[in-house]
Formats: sequence, structure tokens, C-alpha cells
Amino acid sequence: MKYIQKNIKYTVIIFCAIITLSSCKVGKSYTRPDVALPDSLIAGQDSISMSDLAWWQIYTDPLLVSLIEQALEYNKDVLIAATRVKELAAKKRIDTANLFPQLDAGASVYTKATRDEDGNTTNSHSYSGNIALSWELDLWGNLRWSRQVSIAEYLQSIEAQRAIQLTIISEVAQAYYELIALDAEMEILQQTLEDRKASIRLARIRFEGGLTSEIPYQQAQVELARTATMIPEQERAITLKENELAFLIGSYPKKINRSKSLESLYSIEELPYGLPSQLLERRPDIRGAEQSLIAAHASVGVSYTNMFPRISLTGKVGSDNSELSSFLKTPYSLIEGALVTPLFQMGKNRAAWKAQKAAYEQELYSYEKTVLNAFIETQNSIVNYNKQREVHSLKSHLERSAQKYVEFARLQYINGAINYMDVLDAQRGYLDAQIGLNNAVRDELLAVIQLYKTLGGGW
Repeated sequence: MKYIQKNIKYTVIIFCAIITLSSCKVGKSYTRPDVALPDSLIAGQDSISMSDLAWWQIYTDPLLVSLIEQALEYNKDVLIAATRVKELAAKKRIDTANLFPQLDAGASVYTKATRDEDGNTTNSHSYSGNIALSWELDLWGNLRWSRQVSIAEYLQSIEAQRAIQLTIISEVAQAYYELIALDAEMEILQQTLEDRKASIRLARIRFEGGLTSEIPYQQAQVELARTATMIPEQERAITLKENELAFLIGSYPKKINRSKSLESLYSIEELPYGLPSQLLERRPDIRGAEQSLIAAHASVGVSYTNMFPRISLTGKVGSDNSELSSFLKTPYSLIEGALVTPLFQMGKNRAAWKAQKAAYEQELYSYEKTVLNAFIETQNSIVNYNKQREVHSLKSHLERSAQKYVEFARLQYINGAINYMDVLDAQRGYLDAQIGLNNAVRDELLAVIQLYKTLGGGW
């Protein structure tokens, strides 16, 4: 036993001494590309950004917060992304383990039966056992480049998970606001339907009293029927939107609890946008694209070092004896090394290196494209938000004016100053103005969602 321990000790010392030989790593280290960022996202903007706020500080409705929390826990895309992270974390562990010596143990028993001339059977037994220590020396950094690839792929999966979370949060908030807007539009249609019924009563009274012909009465009937046909379509849209929201939160179709109006949710003032450099640090798609670029860069290192010799060392300590009582008295030890180097492969390894360099250039352009697209998306979101605020203000003025016009037209019709067609035109204009204002409030809230997402907030 002491002999085995002594040989193991010497073997470990030899392996540790060779560690200094594997400190070399061939290839250039990764540096982030210069993408020549603009000075600001918008003129006069400071470093404060709405993306610094957590998503529950942007979406303050308790019912919406509850839906988002359910989505982050049960949404299937979120769960798929989480398991992808676990998968690549395990693969990263494998490449890390390859850098260190591998220790294995084995034991066996061999039995042989022989028969002599008299027919007697004799059994002989042989016992063997060994402990093997193997290690591939990473002289040129091949294994370390491989580990860097797996680390980058793992980090890229984390960024992909964050991107999914950000997208799901935005989609839940958008569907929630759209559902409330559909409810509000339903209320407008139902109120309009009641107004149409009142118009029919008025037109019938005037017709029966001989003040007008039957035409205004029939026009009122047509307008009532036209409005009534819009109700089932609106109910269908509400049900489909509820089902969409249920799917996002990982649930089967069900009734979704929500607030009564969008106006009660509208409490957003000026929104700061921050600096361009914050997009590189906050947006998961940019961060993920950079990790893909890092992985491609490390893959170049792997393919380059594949052209160099690879050395593997193996140390083995064990015993082999036919008598179990003498098994530990006959130890043996062995240290061997294997050198494998490419000699003539018709340029295959060099071609693989050049191919990987081209793949890296593709990832570089893809990264630059992602950054460029992010800035365009953000600029578009800023413009969209600012213009939607203007539209909201104008639609509010239009709705108030249309309401006054309807009241004035109805009064003039009762007094006989105008015909019923003028009243119908006023009512149709007021209905369009009401729906337009409702949509303007919705679209402004959706613009906030999109802006928050493009700035990289939410995860």
C-alpha cells in the first residue's frame, strides 16, 4: 500500500509540474467592436432613463401586475428559455472539467477453469485493480478557447431569456390595454345603440304627428340596425383578446379581470430616454449578439489551435495477482504520454480555421446590424410616443366638439331648422370621435410600452 501511495504522489507531482507548460494561449483576446454610437438619442437628453425603472413601476395597475407575474412564472416561452439556460450551464461545466486531470478507477476478477486427463476441474482466479490519472495538456489554449465558447453560449442563453421576459411583459401589458380599450368601445356602442333607439322614438312621433315624412323614420331604423350589427363583432373581439391574454399567462381560456377604463391608468408625464451607450448595456438583444460574437471569436481560437500538436499524459497505479491475499503486495505503476499532431491533411485544418474566421466576420456584421436596428427602433419609438401624445390631445378636442355638435343638431331638428340627415351626420361624427379618442388613449399607452421595451427596460 505504501508503494502505491508513493507512486501516486510522484505522479501527481509530475502533473502539477507540467501545469506551467500549459500557460500559453495562442490567439488574440476579444475586444468589443467600435460601433460609433451617436452622441444622444434626442437633442438635449441627459443620462436619466425610464429604463432604470422596474416594470412594476411603469405598469402600476395591480391587476396588470398580477397578470405579468403569472406570465413570468407560467408562460411556455419563458419556461423554454429557462431550461435552455440550464442546458448550456451543464455544457459549460463539461468544457470546464476538460481543463483538469481526470481520475478513474477500475477493478476486475478473472476466473479460468481447466480440466485434467482424469476429468478433474481446477479453477484459477486472477485479480486486478488500478487507478488511472489522465490529462490532456492545454499547451496552446485549445481547451480554454473551447471553454470560452461554452461560456459565451451560456451567457447568450441568459440574454435570450431576458429578451423573452422583456417581450412577454410588453405583450401582456399591450394585450391588457387593448382589452380595456375594447371594453370601452363596447360601452360606446351600447350607449350609441340607446341613442339610436331614442332617435327612432323621436322620428316616429314627428312622422305620426305629420311634421315630417316617413323617410326620417326609416333612416333612423337603418341607423339602429347598423349600430346593432357592430355589437356581436365587438363581443367577438373581446373574447379573442381575453383568450390571447390567457395564453400569454400560460392559462386556458378564461375570464380576465381588468380595470374599467384606460383613463384611470393614464398617469405618465415626460419620459426620459437616457444616453445611447445605455442601449448596449441594457438591451438583451444587443448583449446576446455580443455573446454570439464572443463565441465566434473563441471558435476561431479553437480552429487555429487545432493545427498544433496535442499531448495527453496518462498515469496508472494498480495491482495484478492470482492470489487475493497477495493482491496488494505486487503493485505496478505506469506513466505514458501520447503526442498527436496533424501532418498531412490536404489543408483541412487551415481551411476550417479560415471558415471560422469568415463565420466570425458574419457575427461581427450581425452584431453591428443589431446595434443599428436597436437605435432605429428606439428613435422610432420616441417619435411615435411624442406624436401619439399630440394625437391624443387633438382627439380629445375633436370628441368635445363633436358632442356639442350632436346636441346642437338634435335641438335644431326638434325645432324644424334642419332635416334628419344632418342629425345622422352629427351622430356618426360623434361616434367616430368617441372611438378615435378611445383608440388615441390606447395607442399612447402602447407607445409607452414600446418605448420602455426599446430602451431595454423591463428585465
